[in-house]
Amino acid sequence: MLDQLEELPLFPLNAVLLPHARMPIHIFEPRYIELIRNCLRSETGFGVCLIKTGSEVGGSAEPHLIGTACRILSVQTHADQTMDIVIEGRRRFRTRRIIEDTLPYLVGMVEDLTEDEPEEDNRLHALAHKTRELMQTLIEQALEHANMQVTTVKLPEEPISLSFVVAEFLQIPPHQLQYLLETTDTADRLAELIPIIEEHLSAQEKPTFTKISPEEMAEWITPN
Repeated sequence: MLDQLEELPLFPLNAVLLPHARMPIHIFEPRYIELIRNCLRSETGFGVCLIKTGSEVGGSAEPHLIGTACRILSVQTHADQTMDIVIEGRRRFRTRRIIEDTLPYLVGMVEDLTEDEPEEDNRLHALAHKTRELMQTLIEQALEHANMQVTTVKLPEEPISLSFVVAEFLQIPPHQLQYLLETTDTADRLAELIPIIEEHLSAQEKPTFTKISPEEMAEWITPN
């Protein structure tokens, strides 16, 4: 097991990064400026973990053991050495131990968190089909509120990717996103998401969404 572990810098946040999702981060603490510089120098990424206890700024924070490894998509460095970066989630990991190091930021020995093989293909496909249909309706409803017309809503066909894309689209609290991140059964994850989508659809007021810009939504839709 130990020879399967890899060293990964850790960035605890009060937010959950999901696989396939993008996240902007403003970097201003010296320790995390150093982390990003080291990653850029070595052309590697880092791990994002939801904070379990402690503060995001200053002091020490205890992160959840399961997080998402990311790659850095863009970096803008300002005159005061602070940075604005955009990252993209790649794969989930589990931290096995924290390295006692002289670095000012956390470094973990981590292993990949893999998805379970489905026990019932029929159940998985049925849940994926229902999730896709409900999300198509929800996105179309949101676009109607924005006075946008589309002919096609494109969502991932592959159930694992579908589950994470849907989870990112919905307004879900961090602790609930962390639960979905830690779930290794795709069908169970989809089963958790379906009632959340249905709740949005049944709401009387305008649905609310998070983190999705018109440019990102354009990846899923084809305008008339």
